[in-house]
Amino acid sequence: MPAPVLVGYDGSAGATTAISLAANLLPAGHARVAHLWCPPDRGSALHRRLAHRAATDEHLDTLVEKEVAAAAKNVAAAGVVLAEAAGWSAEPLVVGVYGGEGIELARLAEQHGAAVVVVGSRGLGGLRGLLGSVSDLTVNHSPVPVLVVPPMLAEERAATVAGPVLIAHDGSAGAERAREAATALLPGRSQVVVRVEAPLDLRSPGTSDRPDAEALPAGARTLHAEAFGPRAIADALAEEAADHGAGVIVVGSRGRSMIREALLGSVARAVVHHAHRPVLVVPSP
Repeated sequence: MPAPVLVGYDGSAGATTAISLAANLLPAGHARVAHLWCPPDRGSALHRRLAHRAATDEHLDTLVEKEVAAAAKNVAAAGVVLAEAAGWSAEPLVVGVYGGEGIELARLAEQHGAAVVVVGSRGLGGLRGLLGSVSDLTVNHSPVPVLVVPPMLAEERAATVAGPVLIAHDGSAGAERAREAATALLPGRSQVVVRVEAPLDLRSPGTSDRPDAEALPAGARTLHAEAFGPRAIADALAEEAADHGAGVIVVGSRGRSMIREALLGSVARAVVHHAHRPVLVVPSP
């Protein structure tokens, strides 16, 4: 059996969409549908409802955790049904946590030998995005590629069925690793390889931002960002993906940046939050 897909599922509409669209991109896979639960704070409605049954505070905590765990199993079971309906074989994985769901998903990916992690994104931006969403934390900590599926329009969702793979490449070993991962995980899909170049007059003094042309795959195209920075790169990639009807965008999360090393993590994050397409983020070893 090939390495499984680890799906983070919380019962939300975004997580449901992530399963159906990820199955378009990764067909005939085996999914472990992971639902992570944590006990509610004291004083919750569940605590109040069960208080009369408990002899002690510790007994009450035990009762509450038992109820929450049972509900979590039902959520995971629903996710398994969705995964199977999408064409995967599937099994539930229910884990109790105390926060840090994204970090826990990354840990589970390593523990279970997953080939890729799938998470939905609510498209958090601004201050909430800076505080770190589950998708951000998973991308930052996962040792395996992470497919982040954002809310999308009908045309963008349809592209996941057979649209090409848009690969951001800067000539680095990390970018080439991302291209190889995309080839392995998304076999049979045509690839569009692009590099993004910032305006010369906006580059930081003393930096060498041009990719090594000899290290770029044959046929790689050059895109010109309208400004300097991660958001400008993400916008250029999103526009190119729309022009080609791409089903997914692939970026590396570490290594040499398309513009400079210090920006790469920010570039990957900007693409995840602003590309309006599924984004496969491939980490360095």
